Amino acid sequence: MNSSAALLLQGLRRNLAAALRLAAFLPVSRYDFRVSPADFVLLWAFNLLAWLAGGMLRGGFPGYVDYGALPTALAEIPLVLLASLVIASLYRKRELLLALALLLISPDALFELVSSAIVIALRYAEPDTPPAVQLTAYVAYLLWVLAVALRALWVAAGWHRRQYIHGSVLLVVLLLFLLNFMPRTEFWAPYRGELIGASKNSILQEELFHAQDGLLDARLAALQPQRAGTADLYFVGFAPYGTQDVFGKELRTVARLMQERFDAAGRTLLLGNDPATLGDWPIGSATNLRSALAGVGEIMDPEEDVLFLYVTTHGVEDGELSVELPPLQLAQIRPAALARMLHDSGIRWKVLVISACFSGNYIEPLRDENTLIITATDTKSPSFGCDNGEDFTWYGKAYFDEALRRTRSFTEAFEVARQTVAQRERGEKFSASNPQMYLGAAMREKLMGLEARLGGTIR
Repeated sequence: MNSSAALLLQGLRRNLAAALRLAAFLPVSRYDFRVSPADFVLLWAFNLLAWLAGGMLRGGFPGYVDYGALPTALAEIPLVLLASLVIASLYRKRELLLALALLLISPDALFELVSSAIVIALRYAEPDTPPAVQLTAYVAYLLWVLAVALRALWVAAGWHRRQYIHGSVLLVVLLLFLLNFMPRTEFWAPYRGELIGASKNSILQEELFHAQDGLLDARLAALQPQRAGTADLYFVGFAPYGTQDVFGKELRTVARLMQERFDAAGRTLLLGNDPATLGDWPIGSATNLRSALAGVGEIMDPEEDVLFLYVTTHGVEDGELSVELPPLQLAQIRPAALARMLHDSGIRWKVLVISACFSGNYIEPLRDENTLIITATDTKSPSFGCDNGEDFTWYGKAYFDEALRRTRSFTEAFEVARQTVAQRERGEKFSASNPQMYLGAAMREKLMGLEARLGGTIR
């Protein structure tokens, strides 16, 4: 090994040792760190490997490297450097820029180790850990990270009251910005549950890959035409999260229910990413959903017929619906994108049921006088029961498998399911998901006619 490489590795060991003392609040000084552009780059590269290793610990095997997570991590570098530049200007010390930036990122590998230990402890030591305990652990971890960042400022720049206070405020703002607007996704994405048998059911398997060619067109062509004078119900099911089998299993049962109780036989189209369905269903992608809605819209009579769209998947805080079929890199779906798909389809009468965390974000973008919208949660709450091996999510079970087996009123079923889910959440000591419903005035009258035809309750 040449002397330059040896020197860099020595500097990395020195910086990691000093970072441990920094994070453990043991005595450490600015001069215990080795600061240079090369040291900064090598430390960041090491942190990248630590992030990957932490993801493997948290997610398990087998899995794959998700390069789509890299842009967020790369974007953190200029933000840290910019914050360090502003703080260096406050202190009027140009050399502080690189030193503070290096100290701020130096404990990242330790943070990965500790966060992995917390996740593993909560997951395996006590599988039914109450949400309050999980939240407490998360908040404590974040407070520790913030405290270490403020200590890094102290160690790098020393105590100057006004400058330190201003610098601390900037670091707090930076941390909040990263948490709320640039949260990291995992660099390591595991295959889960039944999907481990990739050799049996995988989009990479040749026959399944080629089976997708023309499958959506074939399924659209097989749909029965609308019947003049009859308000037909067309059901489109969308289960795009392929690394847990609960969504695909739930959708299969829901489709049977809609065919048997709501006269949707021959007018049902399913899209999903469960490996068990890859040879039969078109994959659940944003592109396929757009094409499916457009195709169904061409078959339906816009004045008579009703679309029932059911989406079951994971969701995130901003309302984005998760679309996953590893190793494909598929576009996620946001509320505005779904609203555009529905608008472009030309479909007038719509029943939209969205079962995902934070799905309440879809009500405002999708609401109109001709639409019923039901969501499993409000804008700020998660939903529950998305576990591998289950047959239903909690909301899917309550709404479809219980309520809609007793009534053909979609709105009555909502009230029943809302109470059922709330009771179950209280019993399990989970936070309330607060399912939501919006019913357009014109849609109310339309549903009364549909329910009368189907022999259900008229509200």
